[in-house]
Amino acid sequence: MSEALTQGHIGIILGAMFILTLLCMLSQSVDPPPARPSIVLILADDLGVGDLGACNAGSRIPTPHIDHIASEGLQCTDVHSASAVCSPSRYAMLTGQYAWRTPMKKWVLGAESKALIPMGTPTLASVLQELGYTTLGVGKWHLGLGDHDPVDWSKPITHGPCDLGFTHWQGIPASLDMAPVTWIVDREVESQPTKAIKGSAHRRNGGGGYWRGGKIAPDLGHADILPRTIDTACAWINEYASADAPFFLYVPLSAPHTPWLPSEDSQGVSKAGWYGDFVVDVDRGIGRIDRALQDAGVAQETMIIITSDNGAHWPEADVTRFGHVANGRWRGQKADIHEGGHRVPFIVRWPGHLPCGGLSDVPLSLVDLMPTLSQALAFDLPPGASPDGQPVNLLATSWDDRPIVHHSGDGMFALRLGRWKLIEGLGSGGFTKPKRVEPPEGALAVQLYDLELDPSETRNVAAGHPDVVARLQRELDRIRGDD
Repeated sequence: MSEALTQGHIGIILGAMFILTLLCMLSQSVDPPPARPSIVLILADDLGVGDLGACNAGSRIPTPHIDHIASEGLQCTDVHSASAVCSPSRYAMLTGQYAWRTPMKKWVLGAESKALIPMGTPTLASVLQELGYTTLGVGKWHLGLGDHDPVDWSKPITHGPCDLGFTHWQGIPASLDMAPVTWIVDREVESQPTKAIKGSAHRRNGGGGYWRGGKIAPDLGHADILPRTIDTACAWINEYASADAPFFLYVPLSAPHTPWLPSEDSQGVSKAGWYGDFVVDVDRGIGRIDRALQDAGVAQETMIIITSDNGAHWPEADVTRFGHVANGRWRGQKADIHEGGHRVPFIVRWPGHLPCGGLSDVPLSLVDLMPTLSQALAFDLPPGASPDGQPVNLLATSWDDRPIVHHSGDGMFALRLGRWKLIEGLGSGGFTKPKRVEPPEGALAVQLYDLELDPSETRNVAAGHPDVVARLQRELDRIRGDD
């Protein structure tokens, strides 16, 4: 009996050893989870969806480099900035929260405005930094600096990009047409903005490129900023491509926003004037960034996203003059509440994960970017991150209608829900005249468009669909907390 038990015990032990050995072999033969990709997020400034050949076959501007990236990735055709002007659009994209929830006193900050993003707010950069990414940013910030207005440039910069998740930051404080113009390196300005300059008239009015008078660093010129931004981005790719950690590179370009300053090599290349030639420089700069990824051997392991903070500043007079529809078939332009103000290009290339030359018509707001990346890259967002954003599957073939909120340059709100778009007011709310219109007595003071039947927003059908107006107004009030 004891001998039988002993043999049984030995059998059990040998069997257990075999199973453990097999499990060990299996664990060694299974590939480890793939490393998270590096991410390059390029945010053009005032680039219209109709400027790119990939988005508009009739574009009068050659954009071969962006078009090539689109051919290797996914083009999303129903993407929107949260605002039709820059500061609130950037705030929403980086924080996942609508900027109108902040106590901002004006929609567009100045170059010396105090910081808009509160300290401790989770940003796309800080979330990725916590995941082990080296987070880098170069270009136009335009979200305020420090806790005082105006900024004291003689002191180290506090409450800036390096306090909001960026390991390193270089660039200008706001739009290139705003004074002072100076180059920031992490927490210091490279040189004090002490040189006085006069303002310059817009190209449309025969000027040399629009900018406001004020101060500029004596070793900087307006035309230096875009090339330096691209140079720095490429240098960082070369430096961090071989590092153990992935990198997040945020490149908020200062162009093609005014001043329109195309390089000598780009002048006359497009058929859309100074603006079109400046877009050529943007395309070439993005091509250089892509080439840097290729040369560093990391293009296949990197996700690259190209988008814009709002629509192009391109009025109907320019459309007529050049035959170029910078905002495509969409009504309006930058600052307007209509589609041309906030519908933006969105191209994403992620080799092995997204189809080459694919198209997606899934509705997306840039406020959704952080949770969408969280879902795609399988990481959890920290508490309080992206309170207004929602994860979006860009490869979905069907989706539930969900509300998307936009606002114009002067704060006119709109809500998109499925095929319907409700605008809370009459007029454009932006640059296109009339900005605001008083309704006739007894008429509704709103616009309602059926984007499925009328994508160009030519027919206000609010009077014929009071139930839809009421439903969308309730939803907008709920989101804003008005109810």
